[in-house]
Amino acid sequence: MAALPQYDYIFAIGLIFAFLDAWNIGANDVANSFATSVSSRSLTMLQAMMIATVCEFGGAVLAGSRVSGTIKNDIIPVEAFAAQPSILMLGMMCALIGLPVSTTHSIVGGIIGVGFATIGPSQVDWSWEGVSSVFAAWAIAPGISGCFAAIIFLITKYAVLERKTPLRNGFWMIPVYFGVTSAVLTMSIVWKGAASLDLDDWGVGPTVGTIFGVAAGVIALYAIFLLPYLHRRLVMEDWTLEGREVIKGPLLWKRGPVSPVPEGHEQKIIQDYYRGHVTSNTDPVVANEIATGPGDRRSSLKLESGSMPADKLESGNTSDTGSGQVPEAAMPSLSMEEKARLASRENSWKTPAGFMARTKYYFLRGVNRDIVEEQGGVGVKPKGFAASFLAKDLTKYHKHVPHYDNKTEHLYSFLQIMTAAVASFGHGANDVFNAIGPLSAIYQIWTTNETLDDSEVPIWILAFGGAAISIGLWTYGYNMMRNLGNRLTLHSPARGFSM
Repeated sequence: MAALPQYDYIFAIGLIFAFLDAWNIGANDVANSFATSVSSRSLTMLQAMMIATVCEFGGAVLAGSRVSGTIKNDIIPVEAFAAQPSILMLGMMCALIGLPVSTTHSIVGGIIGVGFATIGPSQVDWSWEGVSSVFAAWAIAPGISGCFAAIIFLITKYAVLERKTPLRNGFWMIPVYFGVTSAVLTMSIVWKGAASLDLDDWGVGPTVGTIFGVAAGVIALYAIFLLPYLHRRLVMEDWTLEGREVIKGPLLWKRGPVSPVPEGHEQKIIQDYYRGHVTSNTDPVVANEIATGPGDRRSSLKLESGSMPADKLESGNTSDTGSGQVPEAAMPSLSMEEKARLASRENSWKTPAGFMARTKYYFLRGVNRDIVEEQGGVGVKPKGFAASFLAKDLTKYHKHVPHYDNKTEHLYSFLQIMTAAVASFGHGANDVFNAIGPLSAIYQIWTTNETLDDSEVPIWILAFGGAAISIGLWTYGYNMMRNLGNRLTLHSPARGFSM
């Protein structure tokens, strides 16, 4: 039973805009963790979204309540509203109703504005314990990240990638990277503490032991399972080896010689992480044949009898008879996103099959696409990005970027996925408070008519925020992944891991 039923509408409005803010976080910010993994082809869009969903939701629910109080407790003093808690409730609603591009900036700015309007600027906590630390982090964190990324990649470049035997050097360096990376990631979780684990009172000994223990465990797992798998796949080029066989671990050392490749069988040990990216040595004719993005109306579909303009594909008029059907000869050249779009148009909305096809297309259109293709073809700006400085002719810049050994790059894809997953968990734990911090304050006042400095955030609010972030990722996150990828610099697993 609500203590302030007359303000039900404030809670309802806060709930709606908290969802929209969390959706915006998922649509914009989750790409920070996975754009490099997708752009380097370490992960497909579907794989990235599934991992991100688990990590973002898990971070929000397991560790979100620790930071959600910051948004209301450390910027403006809640005790100033003890006489009229409903004023703070109204202020938190107003903060949520902003139109954020960055929810962090908008929510923090909104709450500072509430402080100005209600209790005056002198009551806003401008100290290092309040607003100053937030402002400083916005400036300091990118600089620190850039420095560390440069150092890590320079070590990788000169110690591994540009050596005479890059693959052998990579096998020596990867366990070091696994240990250091897992230690840093564990430290970030233990240091902040997951709410459900109550890690605040551990002390130095258990904390340090956990960090180094996890690092040692990860190195041991690498040596037991991943090392023999990678050796057989990359050094021995075992074309029969499947991904699930990594669980066999030490047994792979005794597997024996690799059987000959059958005649006519296409041997593909690993994918080409640089495919579609031209270099200064690429033949101009070959470069011009690189497929452009499937969303570009100026791209064409190669058919046996000629070509089909993409605008006919977009409108569904794919033949002179206006049947709306695409010849089977054209289907292999279509992207997943184009095939899904065509399937959605084969039947009317009024039929069950047509309704399901179109519903599936609109909800999964962020998955059925090749982000690398859409980040820019040769001399072509993808549809919808003509006015963006990011949608430039990337070949002018990418052709100067060296391409390294694909087998060595493959070693770093595992590290890149691990860092992306943990960064996503941390993002869910930290950024979810932008939406649910004000909402939790509204809910607390609405149900108790009290303003408390330390109040526990209900689990359903954490789950609500985590679910909204995941929905934002699935419905619109691909746009930011496209922008934060190769349009800034050419990505590969080694570069993406450093980032």
